[in-house]
Amino acid sequence: MPGAHHHNHSHDHMHGHHHHAPASFGRAFAIGIVLNSAFVIIEATYGMLSGSMALVADAGHNLSDVLSLAIAWGASILAARPPSAHFTYGYKSSSILAALFNAALLLVALGAILVETIRRLIEPAPVAAGPVMIVAAIGIAINTVTALLFLRGRDSDINIRGAYMHMAADAAVSAGVVAAGFLIAVTGAWWIDPVTSLVIVGIIAAGTWGLLKDAVKMGLHGVPASVDKHKVEHYLAALPGVSAVHDLHIWPMSTTETAMTAHLVIPAGHPGDAFLNDLADTLAHDFAICHSTVQVETADHAGHGCAPTCLPASAAQ
Repeated sequence: MPGAHHHNHSHDHMHGHHHHAPASFGRAFAIGIVLNSAFVIIEATYGMLSGSMALVADAGHNLSDVLSLAIAWGASILAARPPSAHFTYGYKSSSILAALFNAALLLVALGAILVETIRRLIEPAPVAAGPVMIVAAIGIAINTVTALLFLRGRDSDINIRGAYMHMAADAAVSAGVVAAGFLIAVTGAWWIDPVTSLVIVGIIAAGTWGLLKDAVKMGLHGVPASVDKHKVEHYLAALPGVSAVHDLHIWPMSTTETAMTAHLVIPAGHPGDAFLNDLADTLAHDFAICHSTVQVETADHAGHGCAPTCLPASAAQ
């Protein structure tokens, strides 16, 4: 069947969609949201009462983390919904949108904190060092516990990685606030507090930039960092009977699943379903590409019709 379109599904070696169900982090999200919501209220209250901009800055960041956790949790639930007539891939890409939104949310929070911090640098205000140290110490414990909840999934999902990074960074930032409180108590220098806030903003901005960069790349259907396109291309080109590979596309369907399409030029003709099933298995197990679509072509048809002129849907009707 030269030129035929073959979509490999490989459940039970008959078909090549390999669905590796992501681990459920619903419980981790719920615990993280409850713990951090309570802490945001405590930290913001004591920050304002004690006059500590560092505590207020950290509370603002923790609030954005609570919202980020809620958004990521909602996206993970949507991503599990089945495909429909209008959304043939389901809602898997919602996890990518969540990552983009979370990065944007952090940037907005950073801007607001930065403005107030600069104001406090210009006009230093008294800071009650004792409450600052106590509340920040509580923050270290809460953020460390929350980070550990997402530890095992940080390498497989950008949303889980974002949650882990945020909580781990928060624990480090809270440790910095404790140190700042101690220095204020010893020296009486109020400027230490807004300077600490600036350091917090810098740390958060650095982590946010990495998250934003990865999320934008996914949103633009860039090849996932976990996949080496050249290795995939070399593997396909080395398959028995394949003389050329073209129109190879690899993109993220979600923050955890990768798809691929390719045209294989096989002069001898269609190699059979066993060939395609084995191909799908290898792509899934060796390259983490769980959704593979392969079009087989003969030499006579290779390269024809691979880049057709696409018309808008309204014009095509």
